[in-house]
Amino acid sequence: MRATMTATSRKQQTKRRLFTGFVAVGAWTVFLTGAAPAALADGVQSQEWHLKPMQAEKMWKVSTGKGIKVAVVDGGVDPSTQSLRGRVLPGKDVSGAPGDETRDDDGHGTTMAELIAGSGKGGTLKGLAPGAKIIPIRTTLKGMKGADTRKEHLGEAIRAAADSDAHIINLSVAGAPHPKIKEAVEYAEKKGKLLLAGTGNDAKKGNRINYPAAYPNVAGVGGIDRKGKVADYSTYGDQTVLSGPAVGLPGWCDGKKERYCPQGGTSAATAIASASAALIWSHHRNWTANQVLRVLMKTGDLADRPSKYVGYGAVRPRINLLEGKGDPGDPDISPLTGERTLHTKSSKEPSSHAKGSGKDDSNKEAASGRAKVADSKSKKEDGGWLLPAAGVAVGVIILAGCGFAAVRLRRN
Repeated sequence: MRATMTATSRKQQTKRRLFTGFVAVGAWTVFLTGAAPAALADGVQSQEWHLKPMQAEKMWKVSTGKGIKVAVVDGGVDPSTQSLRGRVLPGKDVSGAPGDETRDDDGHGTTMAELIAGSGKGGTLKGLAPGAKIIPIRTTLKGMKGADTRKEHLGEAIRAAADSDAHIINLSVAGAPHPKIKEAVEYAEKKGKLLLAGTGNDAKKGNRINYPAAYPNVAGVGGIDRKGKVADYSTYGDQTVLSGPAVGLPGWCDGKKERYCPQGGTSAATAIASASAALIWSHHRNWTANQVLRVLMKTGDLADRPSKYVGYGAVRPRINLLEGKGDPGDPDISPLTGERTLHTKSSKEPSSHAKGSGKDDSNKEAASGRAKVADSKSKKEDGGWLLPAAGVAVGVIILAGCGFAAVRLRRN
């Protein structure tokens, strides 16, 4: 499983995946669920069912994400919505399409930004990290008006995000592997960025592996519903590291941004995971991306026995912010690969990993449990995402008949 793979086995698996062309090279998807558009009543925040069980109001007394910048790599982010005014910084457009990074023709990128850092003013979306700032990085998606779909732009977009002041790179897009994208995520990791990407909405359609979530140095995020159960469409596998709220969350219906519709998908789950990371990082400003991610993994509701369906479980930043739990571990060692990615410590300082091994030993117990669960054919595991808020135990199981389907924007 992902947490227990040696560097060699991970490289071999990556090579195998690189030659498995499930769609045309460079085709990218934004993960929106296909619920029929329907205007929501005033107070769309009542549809943001994740805020209460995550204890957002209590967390905001400790951290709002202030000082943290999140690069949203998507089809653009509109900074003029009431929810995002004053929250979007200058970014970059590498799409080749008309306009710039502030043009969003379908509302997807703007929705992700609002789920992360929205103010909630005027009944708009309230982000989980309302104090964070957004850096929009516009890439090419099929369906984007006037876009040049012959060129691979996502790798360039990730590099632009890596070269920005962003701490976190939110990737609510997915598609086929590409060498330039692989190089870009490796570059971003070495620059100390935390990369999170949606695993996809293909569980019921062959469960094909999506990138960049499947790259070793990216934390893949799956989706759960309001009962803490994995969404039936959420793509699963070794690439699933965390999970987040995904089913039935509101988002902009289209590029006009006149009304919200029930949506979700692992796009939304990724945005909420990015916001969770922003809350923790803002509270622990001296931490590295490795430490923030390690704490998210160790405070997940399945941290002791992770599975390929929800990874280490639903993101629960309150466990760290309100209860002070979660050992950040070695700042330079990736909790995903066990390899050194940063060099923040003096060479004279003692390291928490074995000399010369390049492996992080702090996750051995959890990793061994995860391998055991992930090798099992059973899709049912106990979960406790809602337990502290609702006082009930919730099972994590693949649901049938959820009624949501993936709406795809693919590159030719």
